[in-house]
Amino acid sequence: MARNIVRLAGSLALAAVLAVAVGSCGGGGSSGGSGTGTAGSGTAGAGTAGSSGTSSSAPVISTQPHSQNVPIGFAANFSVAASGAATLTYQWAKNGVAISGATASTYSTPPVAAADSGSQFNVVITNSKGTTASSAASLTVVGPDVTTYHNDTFRTGTNPYETSLTPATVTAAKFGLLRNLPVDGLVDAQPLYLHQFTIAGTAHNVAYAVTENDSIYAFDADTGVQLWKKTALLANETASDDRGCSQVTPKIGITSTPVIDRSAGPNGAIYLVAMSKDASNQYHHRLHALDLASGAELFGGPTEIKATYPASNGTNTFAPAQYKERAALLLQNGTIYTAFTSHCDDGPYQGWLMAYSESTLLQTAVLDVTPNGSEGSIWQSGGGLTADNQGNIYFLDANGTFDTTFTAAGMPANGDFGNAFIKVSTANGLKVADYFADYNTGSESAKDEDLGSGGALLLPDLVDSTGTTRQLAVGAGKDGHIYVVDRNAMGKFNAAAGATSNPNVYQDLAGTLGGNSVYSVPAYFNGTLYYGAVGDLLKALPVSQAKVAATPSSKTAISFTYPGTFPSISANGTQGAIVWAVQNTTPAVLHAYDATNLATEFYNSSQQGTRDQFGAGNKFIAPSIVDGKVLVGTPNSLAIFGLLP
Repeated sequence: MARNIVRLAGSLALAAVLAVAVGSCGGGGSSGGSGTGTAGSGTAGAGTAGSSGTSSSAPVISTQPHSQNVPIGFAANFSVAASGAATLTYQWAKNGVAISGATASTYSTPPVAAADSGSQFNVVITNSKGTTASSAASLTVVGPDVTTYHNDTFRTGTNPYETSLTPATVTAAKFGLLRNLPVDGLVDAQPLYLHQFTIAGTAHNVAYAVTENDSIYAFDADTGVQLWKKTALLANETASDDRGCSQVTPKIGITSTPVIDRSAGPNGAIYLVAMSKDASNQYHHRLHALDLASGAELFGGPTEIKATYPASNGTNTFAPAQYKERAALLLQNGTIYTAFTSHCDDGPYQGWLMAYSESTLLQTAVLDVTPNGSEGSIWQSGGGLTADNQGNIYFLDANGTFDTTFTAAGMPANGDFGNAFIKVSTANGLKVADYFADYNTGSESAKDEDLGSGGALLLPDLVDSTGTTRQLAVGAGKDGHIYVVDRNAMGKFNAAAGATSNPNVYQDLAGTLGGNSVYSVPAYFNGTLYYGAVGDLLKALPVSQAKVAATPSSKTAISFTYPGTFPSISANGTQGAIVWAVQNTTPAVLHAYDATNLATEFYNSSQQGTRDQFGAGNKFIAPSIVDGKVLVGTPNSLAIFGLLP
């Protein structure tokens, strides 16, 4: 069945206005499940499609366009499946008026506005035997949501639809802590949020938080009322112990950021991975899909996460006790992608990436990026797997085996990609399509100075000084270098004898972060990249002619202790942009900076003494900014900031 893919039109129409790439959000689908999409969109390519049938008949529609609920600023993708004699041609219409250029079997709208709600879309299909019109699909526009880590599948960390929080309103006199909602464990995942979501017949602005005690909470973000709470534990289970590793302690439950699809199941679904231990001291990872309105399990879940992968000497088997799921979940094209990391460097372990159907929770593909070696886990300090417009996945892999014998195409001969910037194709299962590895990747892995401590970010399409359009990705790790790769030619490995540099990579910025290690994820907005390394100032790096500046255009007055900071950005279009950053101290401090000049601080939560203090700091925390609110996870609560009454 054809799937409806909802895409944020960031890399084309929206990028032209905002110069910021933003990614997917939950889209419409058939009853019982739906697909979501990748960042970027635009009108589907014009043209004709060949017949999928052999009958001599007018077009016959097998799958009608589906109605959709789409957040403001996102795009809806309508699709149809048809067969018939000869060549089929398509013409889409909105409210009965033909849409120029919309002449393919799919149509992606521009970013929707509130006024678009209630619009009707259908398509007329023609061949030499006649004409057939599809049924109409309705578009319902909902308010701003945060449904995935750092807002989109490019992981830009930007919400460009914030109208309430501005430089004029984010001051100590007008802005502060509204409520601090207690929960039963560490909130290590980024909070998620739905605008005006109906629960028990009443519309709420809902904040979702998960804990390391394997609990899931739904709160009314405006009142603090707990709407529901569920556990991911089965009978006679507890959250896992910390497995002798201090990275996540004292319990390991739900560590990674979940992902939401508003249109999956009867009321939408939140997908998450939970770790637990049973009465026999056996460890489990399970994929859950919970009803957004009630927390009830959906699609026959949960699904026990199991996997095997072929190796030259047999078969590798995923051992649940050896792993935790730290990187944020990715949802695209109806598939949930999960990635696993180790407990510290306690072996044995390898680098596992897995795919599951969002509508059945059945496993659809598995990849081990170190199948004939060891280590190579996918950690990224909680950063999400990223995805481009074609569905390719990108991530930074941690220390592990990297083959130095290569195929004719420059790929590691034994398929081992430890300590590399990896591109994975999802076109036919999961397969490494390209990579970049530092010239000294082996020695970096040996001393645990790997690339995988930081998260990846995709930049919007950029034009370089020669007029060439570049599609780039950015990542940094423990060596303190910022690596910018061309997503269409990542550079692979510089195998030259005695190599001491990386001429094979698009950009290697060695001193920009002062040599400080990166255990965080950057943000991007309006032609500027924002990085907060360990013990470093938060820095703004302009991006011009498809190059990232080596020298910051501005920086904060204070430095951020381990693990650095995970900036998030709010703006109204390109106006009034604010960079939000959390300081991992005791007490923790929320900062709000002018995005055009980080030396200007609008607000911090220590300005009014104890009034806005919200608890101790927590590692790897990315705040969510939406609907006039800032949501921050703590070791035992969900803090909600906003305009004071």
